Amino acid sequence: MKASTHKTILIIGIVLLTFLIVAVLLESQTRLFHRWYDDVILDNKNHYIPCEALPTESVVKETLDSHQEVIRKIEQVNPGNVGVFIDTFTCPGRADLVIWYASHKDRQAIEQILQDETFFGVPYRLRNQ
Repeated sequence: MKASTHKTILIIGIVLLTFLIVAVLLESQTRLFHRWYDDVILDNKNHYIPCEALPTESVVKETLDSHQEVIRKIEQVNPGNVGVFIDTFTCPGRADLVIWYASHKDRQAIEQILQDETFFGVPYRLRNQ
């Protein structure tokens, strides 16, 4: 009886360890938990693009400059509580956009304006602040 109990515990341990390894590998490749946490808990959206794959700061500035009407439209969602800035600090030499807002309603309105995963080819992050 003791041998079968130890065997059962060992099998359960192996199954749990296998599950944990698969979960860690899946998370490292897909960021499913991070995406869920960002979206549901924090009301944020990240692109998870590595620094070396981001566009250069000058490309981001040019894109932002050539689409000022869209930036103004985003900022008018909730004046004073919505904004856009270029993040050059996180990845020196590279950049992306950060769009911040005050509520989930603001985020929904911003996403309606953007209707794409990028801002005219530039990755963006949405931040509920």
